[in-house]
Amino acid sequence: MKKNTITAIVVAFCLLTAGILWAVSSDIQEFPACKYCGMNREMFAHSRMLTEFTDGSREGTCSLHCAAIDLALNMDKAPKNLLVGDYGTKELINAETATWVIGGKKPGVMTKNAKWAFAKKADAEMFMKQNGGRLAGFDEALEATYKDLAADTKMIRERRKQMKMKKMQGHKS
Repeated sequence: MKKNTITAIVVAFCLLTAGILWAVSSDIQEFPACKYCGMNREMFAHSRMLTEFTDGSREGTCSLHCAAIDLALNMDKAPKNLLVGDYGTKELINAETATWVIGGKKPGVMTKNAKWAFAKKADAEMFMKQNGGRLAGFDEALEATYKDLAADTKMIRERRKQMKMKKMQGHKS
């Protein structure tokens, strides 16, 4: 009897783990790269976002920065679900109920002013102890994203220009 119980627990754990891994990676398989910047969403699973609209369409992005661009470009489409990768677990969580950390010393994705999401407030507080920043809700994180958009776009353009120049110099040698 004890052996059957242990076996059942192990099987249930394996199925649960497989289900979680499938759920985590299914959006990445559907949207492997961010359509706005081209970044690999699997590499940025800790910041990726998935927007599900009321019309049934979906869009996967690498970050809140690119999700904000998508939301602005799709003003006539109402978002039904906004999901974001939990910084620690990389699992998709509800972006609107997540605890966000804005700022700190950890470089952000597509932004100078980092914005990270956490399913648990305690995890966000632990992150802040090590990296700084401040607690926020989704609306505040989104507002900060829109405020940072001009400076971040300029930064991204400059980085891409520098990368392109380095690449061209490498071809000349």
